[in-house]
This record gives sequence, structure tokens and C-alpha cells, in this order.
Amino acid sequence: MPQPLVEVRRSKRRSRTVTAYRDGDRLVVLIPARLSKAEEAHWVKEMSNRLLRGETKRRTPSKASDAALLARCGELSARHLGGRAVPSSVRWVPAMRTRWASCTPADGTIRVSERLREVPGWVLDYVLVHELAHLLVSAHNARFWELVREYPKTDRAIGYLEGLSAAAGWGMTED
Repeated sequence: MPQPLVEVRRSKRRSRTVTAYRDGDRLVVLIPARLSKAEEAHWVKEMSNRLLRGETKRRTPSKASDAALLARCGELSARHLGGRAVPSSVRWVPAMRTRWASCTPADGTIRVSERLREVPGWVLDYVLVHELAHLLVSAHNARFWELVREYPKTDRAIGYLEGLSAAAGWGMTED
């Protein structure tokens, strides 16, 4: 994994704590203004490692296999759709050219693009909820979106996927 661009922000108001977060492809590290360059380098490395560990822990195990993906769909259906959406199969497929995933309501199958193996778990969860909702409502109508919005990070995930698609030049769509 390539090292992220690092932006260090020094603050005179910050006295003891060091904080870091991701902003797109950048790592932003907030440190007290009084720290030396050596201390800054130490904290940049330390906070980068902490963020990486946290991101690794948050990666959903559903990315491991088709069976794990199916199990995750069961959890998401139970949590957000009252357990009503029950796919017959869910599987990873080679990178799709125009979609993140697809669903065939007639036979209950869901196919998920391999491109989604690298997105955060909450984004993959949104895509799965989106496809699960198609098992209940096939069209992208108001009822469908009402179901999808049961997932609280819907708008955030849509923005993430739109940005990813635009940045990569893929031209991907919702379905």
C-alpha cells in the first residue's frame, strides 16, 4: 500500500494531544506547535500506523468470500430491511464496466463487482443494502429509495462511489 500524503498541522492551542484522520488520500496529523521535528516525525509515523491498524480492523470480513458476503447480506437485511430480503446467492464477480453490483429479483441472485473489495466496509454495506432492496422493489422508485435509506450512510456512500468512479474515470452507476 503506498504511503499517503501527509499534512501536519501545528496548533498553539493544542497542548498535549496528537490526532490524525484521513482526508481523501491525505493523512492529516494535528500536533502541538511546541513539538520538535523529531517528535513530529515520530507522531506522523505512529498515527499513520494507528490509522492503518484501525482501517484494517474495520474492513469487513464479507470481502473474504462469497459465503461471507451472503452472511453479511443476511445481517444487513435483518438490521435494515426487517429480514425480508433474502438472496438465494451473493457472489463476487470480475470488475463490471458500468455497475458496482447487480441483482436479479426473479431468482434472488446478487453479483458484486470485485472493484468493491477495496472500499471501506460501510460503502460495501450500502451497495449490498441497495441490491437487497431490489429483491423487494425492482424499480428505482420512491418505495425503493425509502428502503435503501434505512441504511444510515446511504448518502455518504453514494458520494464516495461517485467520487471513486469519477477519479478513476470508470463512469460507474448505481445499477
